[in-house]
Amino acid sequence: MGNRRKARECALQLLYDLEFSGINGDADTSLAINDYWAAFPDLGAASDDIHEFAEMLVRGVRNQISEIDAVIQAASTNWKLERMALVDRNILRLATFELKHLEDIPPKVSLNEAIEIAKRYGSEDSGSFINGILDKISSSS
Repeated sequence: MGNRRKARECALQLLYDLEFSGINGDADTSLAINDYWAAFPDLGAASDDIHEFAEMLVRGVRNQISEIDAVIQAASTNWKLERMALVDRNILRLATFELKHLEDIPPKVSLNEAIEIAKRYGSEDSGSFINGILDKISSSS
């Protein structure tokens, strides 16, 4: 598994934890990120690239969450954001952030990474669900 995939998985776990715990604000987010790295010592040995990319994704999603959620909601005509599974919602947020704000990453890469992560962490249907919504988002970009 590549460093960027690992970083995306760490970012997903962090976003899941932040939302599940109701953590808001930059200071609390920073504390949660530090706690996350401390809770998983094997990730502490991971490269700085993993840490930097994961933290950039988490902070980017958190800073742009209103815009990101509006984009996802517009693309998911039959699903309200709050009804989506927590894992799926945060995978969509990560990928949407990449699609809208990280121009150095090809859209196809962001989509494929999100689908693979959804297959690993989501339900049996998560991969196709994520694919359908992200396809609409990437087509409208």
